[in-house]
Order: sequence, then C-alpha cells, then structure tokens
Amino acid sequence: MRKEWLEKDYYTTLGVSKDASAKEIKKSFRKLAREFHPDNNPDDAVAEARFKEINEAYDTLSDDEDRKEYDHVREMGYFVGDQGGQQQYVRVEDLFGGAAGGGGGHGGGGFQDLLGGLGDLFGQDARYQPPRPMAGRDLQTDISLTFHEALVGPTKSIGVDGRTVKVKVPQGIADGTKVRLKGKGEPGVNGGPAGNLFVRVHVAEHPIFGRSGKRDLTIHVPITFPEAALGAVIQIPTLDGTTRIRVPAGTQGGTKMKVSGKGVETSNGSGDLLVTIGVAVPTDLTDTQRQLLETLRDDESPVNPREHLGV
Repeated sequence: MRKEWLEKDYYTTLGVSKDASAKEIKKSFRKLAREFHPDNNPDDAVAEARFKEINEAYDTLSDDEDRKEYDHVREMGYFVGDQGGQQQYVRVEDLFGGAAGGGGGHGGGGFQDLLGGLGDLFGQDARYQPPRPMAGRDLQTDISLTFHEALVGPTKSIGVDGRTVKVKVPQGIADGTKVRLKGKGEPGVNGGPAGNLFVRVHVAEHPIFGRSGKRDLTIHVPITFPEAALGAVIQIPTLDGTTRIRVPAGTQGGTKMKVSGKGVETSNGSGDLLVTIGVAVPTDLTDTQRQLLETLRDDESPVNPREHLGV
C-alpha cells in the first residue's frame, strides 16, 4: 500500500476527470510536462516540483494495474498508525472485520472486531500481531544530458530525498528512456525491501546531427545545383572534425549516402554517418546567373523530368 495515494489526487494533478481515457491522460501529461520541464524553467524550484508531481501522477495512472489499485485505495480509504516507531497501514474493511457479512448480530463480530482492530493499531491489545514487512515506494527523478553525453554514457550524481545517488547512464541512451536503480527508492517499512528509483533521461537535440539507433548519426547536407548536375567533392562535418565525400554527377535531392566509421564510437565498433543530400535552389540570382539558367531552360532538346508522369 502506498500511503501517498491517499494524500494525492493524481487526476487533479494532471487536470483530467476520474473516468478519463488513457489517451486523454497521456495528452494532458505531455502538455503539462512540456510546460513545466526544467529546460523551459531554469532555476525555478516551483516548476521543478510541479514537474515531478506530474511525472509521479502519470506513472501511476498510465499503468492499468496501478490505476485500478489507486482508484480502489482512494475509494476505500486506509488508516495509518504507529506501533513501536514502525508505521502500520490498516484497511477499513479489516477494522470492521465481519461487520459487513455478520448481518449486524452478535455472531459476526462487527463492533468488537472494530475495537480489536483499533486496539491493535495503537498497541493496546494483547492480541497484537507484528506488522507485516512492506516494500518502500518507488521514486522517480529526471536528469538532462547533452547530445554528446548521451552518446558517451556518463555517470551522473543526482540528489534524491536528501541523499546523493550515482547513476551510470547507458551509452547511446535515447531521449525519454527510464533507467531503473534497484533498491534506491524509499526505504521499506518493518524490514521490507527498499523501492526502486526510476531516472527519466532527457537528451538535448544537436543543431546539426541526428541519431539512428545507438551508433549511427544522421545529417542533412545541401549542395548547389551545379554540384548536383556536374558532380563534386565536398567537405562535410563529422562528430570529431570534417571529412570529404564525392557527389556523383546528376545527384538528385533526397539521395542518401553513407560514410562508414564516422558515427558513434562504442566498445562494439563505430557506427556510420548517414548523409541525406538536398539541392539548394538559389533565391537571389545575378543577371549573369539568370541568363545562364534561361539559356539552359530554352535549350532545343530539354529534358522533361515529368515524362514518367505522362505529362
């Protein structure tokens, strides 16, 4: 049983009704997560706290089983007591015992069970049974990585409930991935195991490169019309410098090329750089350039690029 489920209304946190569909919950979560994301609210403690509340609510309501249990707990209610410095959780139906099924007479126990349950709760009954061990609740936090950090897989130190936890981020991790740290969540109760810590990773975009899988990088490279028509050797950037590639004559926009070994370096080898060629159309022509293009256009035997369309 998670005590915070009684204290927090996750539906209100996400701004949805109790009977909201999974799609509505996800849509509201994404909107709120963008609004309160730490990257959009630097040095804003209030926004950071709100962002964590939103993620906590979504983690519960996006899981069908957790949502069903959460709704049941909110509907039934739980008492929370203390026995010998140990926190106890007692269900309402356990306190009333057989009252519901005893028909209200002496045979069902009813009120006596209620008194007995309360006595157990506060340690005033000789029939006291040691409380059962309970697992600590799972916790969640977020970290932000640069594009390069995500490729390398760094070890980061993060603060969780007043303590510092180190997390080894897997190399090539994707944006939005969760890393689970077993036993790093909230401590257990009555000797129960500690919960887990889930670290959601946010990876910043790169101004030039994209990613395809864990090892390959992508890049869009524009070339001029003469380079496309006549062919050329051009210089392009790589993650650690520059390299040259040969553009064949007659290259079309959208052509894809691969530069082997210029992707991400990993223990299993290097990935590739996947290049997409784009033909840059000039927008501010000189008189000379315009005359040359008009001559090409008016050539006696022009090539019709739409011939295969039947026009």
